[in-house]
This record gives sequence, structure tokens and C-alpha cells, in this order.
Amino acid sequence: MTGIWQLWLILLPTGIVAGIVSTATGLASLVSYPILLAVGLPPVAANVTNTYALFFTGVGATVSSQKELRGHGKDLLVILPLTLIGCVTGALILFAIPASTFQKVVPFFIFLAAIVVLLPRRTDPIATISGQSETSPAKLVKLLTWLGIFLVGVYSGYFGAASGVLMLSLLAVISPLPFAQYNAEKNITLGLANLVSAIVYATKTTIQWTAIIPLAIGFLIGGFIGLKIVRLISERTIKIVIGIGAFILAGSLFVKAYL
Repeated sequence: MTGIWQLWLILLPTGIVAGIVSTATGLASLVSYPILLAVGLPPVAANVTNTYALFFTGVGATVSSQKELRGHGKDLLVILPLTLIGCVTGALILFAIPASTFQKVVPFFIFLAAIVVLLPRRTDPIATISGQSETSPAKLVKLLTWLGIFLVGVYSGYFGAASGVLMLSLLAVISPLPFAQYNAEKNITLGLANLVSAIVYATKTTIQWTAIIPLAIGFLIGGFIGLKIVRLISERTIKIVIGIGAFILAGSLFVKAYL
């Protein structure tokens, strides 16, 4: 693997850019995951390192998004438990399959995320996240909504990269909030999910601290900056960027895994 000082020179700026991308679009992997592979980390180790660093994006984003998070405690009381239980499940699954299998399924997950995020948003959200709305949605719809959040948590624990895209696409369907607000909910939720996943990973594998530290510092800075950018760019523009970026990432990882 690359030397320590070379890692700092590569991973610190990578983390800043990836932190901005993560906070604004949920697609840090477009930047950080390929770089971690390029500096010599194997796929599972790169994913673990990315997850540790992504926690610090959540810290920076939460500090920067107090305005967007204000008044949404009920939503978080639903999102957080479901996501965290799911991410523990996913983190355990990660170590139950061969690394080669992991590398081959990841491109398809990201491709699916790209498709979902580009789907047009309904003008009338299916339900509020907390399950209460003026239209009193059916219990089945609520259960499917909660199941979707849980499955995003599973995916986050299994492969933290690009989980933000899936969470954003789900919240776009079920949340009546503007993009900046449900994006802030996504950031704090997946930040905590990454922390839980990191704890599980620590019991299962060797942690690459020499790569995590510079990447995490960059993610912290980028996470703080990213929310300020979200306030200035239209929702449609951000989603187009997310979708295109996800397709590019899925394609590049597919080539590495199969060709």
C-alpha cells in the first residue's frame, strides 16, 4: 500500500471532495472508494475504511444543518432505529460472504440507486416518515415505507458507499419535506449508521487507521461545507448530478469486477 505521507497527500483532499459530494448528493463513493482501491486497499478493506471516514461527514453535516433539522424529531425517531438495526445486520452479512462475491455485486447495487434517484418525485408524497398525514395512508403503505428504511440500513452496513443515494431516493417518495431538509435527515441518520457499522467492523477485521485518519479529516471538512452548497443549488440539478455520478461509478466498478 502507498506510504503514510503519500496517503495523507492523496486521501486528505479526496476526503474533502468526497465529504462535499456525500453531504450534497449521498455519493461519496464516486470519489473515495475508487481512490482507496487505487492506493492498494482490497475491496472489503476499502469499504470498511470508507465507512469509518463517512461517520465524520455525518458529524460535519449535522453541525452545519441545524436549521434544516429543526422540528423534525418525530421523523428521526422512526428513521434512526430502523436504519441502525438494519446496518448491524448488513455489517454482519459483509463478513459472511467471500470478498470476490462482494466485489461483483456492488456495481449492481449502485446502478439500482442511480435509477431510483432519477425517477420523478410524486407531487403528493405517499406518507410522512412518522406515518402521520392528512390523507391517513393505509397500514400496508406505512409498513412498506418502514421496510424500505430498514433495507437501506442493511445496505448501509453491508456497503456504506452509495447508501446515501438509496436513502435520498426513498425519502423523496415518502417525505413531504423540501430536499434540503430530508437530505439533512439522511446525513445525520447515515452518520450514526456508519458509526454503528464501524463498531461491528472493529470486531471482525483489522482497521486501516493510516488510511482512515486523513480521509476522515477530509470528510469532516467536506461534510461541513456540503450543506452550504445544497442551499444554493436546485433539487433537480443535484439529482441529475447524483444519477449521472452513480451510473459512472457503477460502470467503473463493473469493469474492474468483470473485465
